[in-house]
Amino acid sequence: MNSAVELMDTGFACLVEKLGIVDAERFIAMIKRDSFDYTVWRREYFDGMTLEQVSDEAAAYAKSHPHKGKGIKV
Repeated sequence: MNSAVELMDTGFACLVEKLGIVDAERFIAMIKRDSFDYTVWRREYFDGMTLEQVSDEAAAYAKSHPHKGKGIKV
């Protein structure tokens, strides 16, 4: 990514792809309306988990959501 604009465009495109335009807009509105801190939200989520639980959840997610992007394949 070269700029903040490109990052925002890509991020919104991902939201639209997964949620549709209406729910993507609703998600953005909810984030802006609340004093939402993603880092705090994720920390609270993961603080109650063991490393094994985090690993198991990540593996299950990766299996159910295979990467289909244009990333570098090793």
